[in-house]
Parts: sequence; structure tokens; C-alpha cells
Amino acid sequence: MSVTVLRNASVLDADRAELAEGQSVVVEDGRIADIGPGLSGPDDAVVIDIAGKTVMPGLIDAHTHPTSVSMDFAASEWSPTYVAARAGRALEGMLARGFTSIRDVGGGEHGLAQAVEEGYFTGPRIFYGGKQLSQTGGAGDYRAPSRRVHEDHYYAPTIGVICDGVPEVRRAVREEVRRGAHHIKVYLSGAVDAPSDRVDSTQFSVEELNAIVEEATAANIYVAGHAYTSRAINRGLQCGVRSIEHGNLMDSSSIPLFQQYGAFYVPTIVTYHTLAAKSRAGLLPADIDAKLHTVIGGAIGALDMAHKAGIPIVYGTDLFADMHGQQLQEFIIRSEVQPPADLIRSATSTAARLLCREGELGVVAPGALADLLVIDGNPLDDIRVLTTPEQTLKLIMKQGVIYKNEL
Repeated sequence: MSVTVLRNASVLDADRAELAEGQSVVVEDGRIADIGPGLSGPDDAVVIDIAGKTVMPGLIDAHTHPTSVSMDFAASEWSPTYVAARAGRALEGMLARGFTSIRDVGGGEHGLAQAVEEGYFTGPRIFYGGKQLSQTGGAGDYRAPSRRVHEDHYYAPTIGVICDGVPEVRRAVREEVRRGAHHIKVYLSGAVDAPSDRVDSTQFSVEELNAIVEEATAANIYVAGHAYTSRAINRGLQCGVRSIEHGNLMDSSSIPLFQQYGAFYVPTIVTYHTLAAKSRAGLLPADIDAKLHTVIGGAIGALDMAHKAGIPIVYGTDLFADMHGQQLQEFIIRSEVQPPADLIRSATSTAARLLCREGELGVVAPGALADLLVIDGNPLDDIRVLTTPEQTLKLIMKQGVIYKNEL
């Protein structure tokens, strides 16, 4: 039995937006055993004096792609071993920024999650969905117009699988369930970085979407849907999709459906700002640049509308390749609309609810996994203290294991 005591801590309650000062947090065998003033452990316990700094839950990024290691998603000829090595480097950086859990919504699979769990890679725990589901010619179909064959070997580094018709989509979901997927990701519309479609399209028929959700529900997992416009979002919500990714161009017609179905919203604004910077440097094709301008223009308005309506909003970044260093800037961008308490909840307790892990992740509470950060500063007063981990992030603990300690 290993026991660690974080003493003299100001414990952040994300849901109540409160700090409780003068607390001790007792961690035993990877979980939080107790919280309160003046607590101690056995004689051989590791005791760390927090000196009044903030103890908060580890962060959750609910939209990541660590295996998308190239700006060219069509780079499917790379060795999976090489891709895994580069993904491992990206995962290590995420943990160093304070993300103790991530949701991989395209490309990551059981092998990568197992490598992290068993300590072969250092990084956040991974909730994965395997391959994204795309129709032919959809947002996950990265074939050049002249190419007919799609590499259907599962361990090719392509981010998605192509499936058409109800029987094929059922089989595709069942394949991911067989591999232990925590969720299923489906393209409800086109994508900014896809070569063959438009961001204002809809993808998959209603019959196909119903079948996808039915199969996921049968396995007690849920469906996440990539969409930009309300035309695509509303079809997904009406078919039972649990989370909408991006949603930059949605209008007010989607709000009642979010509320009716209890769905989550995962805007990923930082990726578009980062891609726009690359576009200004001449590093992206002209067609992608045009789509970027379209979705950036509506992103803050959509976020503001969802925030005012009380929709559960979750932190997600959608970064890939060499862009992961911008992972914490989503806090800064969203702070134009959301106050610090809501931003913190989006990356902790609200994200845990989306992952169906409420009470276990995203909270500092007895029984929860000991995913803890020690911050020099109070993020409830200034969210920027979360965005400078080199200066302000003093301790990182994931499931009771300390990965950084500058106290």
C-alpha cells in the first residue's frame, strides 16, 4: 500500500467554483482516500507540503488525434511503428501540460492506450474510438481523385474507415466495439482538411446514422459526431449522437435539440487559429484556406450561443502533427466568452460526464482517481495560470504516480 499526503493545500472544487484552504489530500493506491484539514498517513507515507498552492483535478482534452502525426492526413504509407513513436512524443507533451486524460476521436486504438496504461509510453490515459466512420467521398476519405483503392488494413495510419449502407456501418461499429472502443466517431458533415467535400454538406443517410447509434447503444457506448452547420448537427442529434464536435456554423435551431437530448458540445477553436497561422505562412492549400475562413468566422458566436443556453460545453482542441504545443491556448480563446469557472469545468467535471466517468475523473473527491495538479496561482481568478505550465504547474500526478514535482 503506497500513501501520499498533499498537505496545506487549497483544494479547488470545480463544480462549486470554490477553493477550500488548509486541506490535506490523502492518496492511497492510486485513488483519493480522504480530504480534510490536518489529515496524515502512515509513518512511511510520502508527505508533500503544498504551501497553500492550488490542488485541482487533472485536465481532460476531449478531442485529440495523437496518431495524426503529419499535416498530410493522406500519408498512409508510413510505418505504424514510426507513427506510434511520434504519437508517444505527443502524448508525453500532453501530460506535461497537465492533461491526465484524453479522448482520441480518430486514429488511436487499443494498442496505444495499452502502451500508456502499462507505462511503455508516458502520457494521459486514452479513451479511444478507433477509426472514424466516413462515407465514400466523405470527410474521412483522403484518397486523391485519381486513386481508387483505399487501404483497408486496420493498422495503416489512415484516420478513418469508409463504410456505405446500413450493413457496412453496422459492421464498422461492431469492429470498433470488438477492439474495446469507448465511443464511436462519425462524420455528420464535411471537414476543413478533407480534399473532396464541403463543410456545409451532410454525410450518411438518416438510416445509416440510426444504425450507427443503435449499434453503439447496444454496446453501452455512445457516438460523437463531427459537424459544422445546424443542418448536419440537427440530423445527428435527432438520431441520438451524444456529442457534437466543432459546430462552428450552428444556428439557434440546434439549441432546443441539445437540451432535449442532453447532448454535449465540444468546440475546438484553437485548431482553426493554428491552421490559419500555417495558411498565412503559405503552408496549406488554397481550398483549405477558404474553408478555414468560413469556420473561424462563426466559432465564437456559436460558443457564445451555447454558453448562454447552458449547454454542457467540453474542452477539446483537435490539434495534430506539430500543433500540440497550442493545446492550452483553447482556454485563452474561449475566455472571450466563458468565465474561468466554466472553462475549468469544461476540462474537468463536464468532460468527465461526457466520458461517462463522473465522480472518478475531473474532481478532487474521495474515491476519485488521484489525477491531481498543483498550480501556483488560482485559476478561478485568472485562467492564464493554466496556460504557463513551465512556470505555474508545480506537480503532476496521474492515478497516484507523480510525473512532475517542483515543490
